[in-house]
Amino acid sequence: MNLDYIALALLIFVALVIFYGVIVIHDIPYEIAKKRNHPHQDAIHHAGWVSLFTLHVLWPFLWIWATLWQHDRGWGMSTLEHNQESIQEELNALKKRVQELEKQPSSTPPSQDDLAPKKGEI
Repeated sequence: MNLDYIALALLIFVALVIFYGVIVIHDIPYEIAKKRNHPHQDAIHHAGWVSLFTLHVLWPFLWIWATLWQHDRGWGMSTLEHNQESIQEELNALKKRVQELEKQPSSTPPSQDDLAPKKGEI
């Protein structure tokens, strides 16, 4: 009779340890994201809970998602900042050119015939 109670207590203990272990394991991507100051750490945490209820189908993708972000490099693209700066410079130059063109007076305003589509264009 005493062995039955010991076996029951051991069974409950093992079930609780496994249950707690699964919850701790599903939270690993969130802890990685929190440590790396990931901008989507809340989404990773919620997706971890969704993954818990879908038998950890999403869990490997969450791990990858959490580890891709690095605070100093972003998503790992070191040339991204340089490219953004050059694109911003080009955009500013184009905006300046458009403003200059808008300031120039046009010789004649376009007529309605010029704005209407031609026969072959429709």
